[in-house]
Amino acid sequence: MIPAISGAVGPLGPSEWNLGPPTPVGQNAATGSGDGSFGSALTGAINSLEASQANATTASQQLATGQLTDPTQAITAVENASLAMDLASQIRTKLVAGVNQVFQTQV
Repeated sequence: MIPAISGAVGPLGPSEWNLGPPTPVGQNAATGSGDGSFGSALTGAINSLEASQANATTASQQLATGQLTDPTQAITAVENASLAMDLASQIRTKLVAGVNQVFQTQV
């Protein structure tokens, strides 16, 4: 069960809910570049995942050393990284199941 969002996180502004313009399939959302292939989309997703993990690591280290005054920033960064990793794991599981189904298909 997902706990309710409390007011302890602070007010959420419109900038936190803004997704920006849609990115065409195959382009990296961060750079806006890409050749439209599945490989470039996968590379962009993995780079985004690595960036969120690095952000969480940095925020955790800053909180532990006292450089970060607001602990909710570290908690938010760690939760975002955790959710991104969960999503990547679910996507990997679905891809593996799909590939296995294709290989088991008899012609």
